Amino acid sequence: MGGEIRIIGGQWKRTRLAVPDKPGLRPTPDRVRETLFNWLGQSLQGWTCVDAFAGTGALGLEAASRGAASVQLLEQDAELVKALHATVQRLKATAQVTVQRGDGVAGLRSLPVASVDLVLLDPPFEANLFETALTAARPCLRATGWLYLEAPAAWGEATLAPLGYGLHRHLKAGAVHAHLLQPLS
Repeated sequence: MGGEIRIIGGQWKRTRLAVPDKPGLRPTPDRVRETLFNWLGQSLQGWTCVDAFAGTGALGLEAASRGAASVQLLEQDAELVKALHATVQRLKATAQVTVQRGDGVAGLRSLPVASVDLVLLDPPFEANLFETALTAARPCLRATGWLYLEAPAAWGEATLAPLGYGLHRHLKAGAVHAHLLQPLS
């Protein structure tokens, strides 16, 4: 694929992010990111966010651009981690955004209970990590938190409820299904 995408809102609006030509890397489309942040409200002032499969960092950096106090970008690929570090430096966002190389699921499992306002899950579709990642993310979410899930198929209430989530919103855009979930009490 290769090319670039842009941050669409907040303090870094219109900032370009490079998209390396890597198998399985599919940045969340502009339209989907715009819809997600409309659902959440434009300001994430003071929020703690985790982008568990960061890739280009588009989702996590979009959250930081909109005022999130703390954004952790988790990514396993060394080349992408290097690019994420460079982007965070370029944005002068080191106080707000941390980049950690490692497995997204393990990173979620290591987070303190009820410590995160927003978890962003856009794992590689071919890895089929959806249920594992949803299960790992549930304990770290605050009771008032949100989880964004991007997947190749729709996830309904019947599948989500046993994992501890309720479906708040859903959007299909091309081959992508975007879900905004809330933890069930």
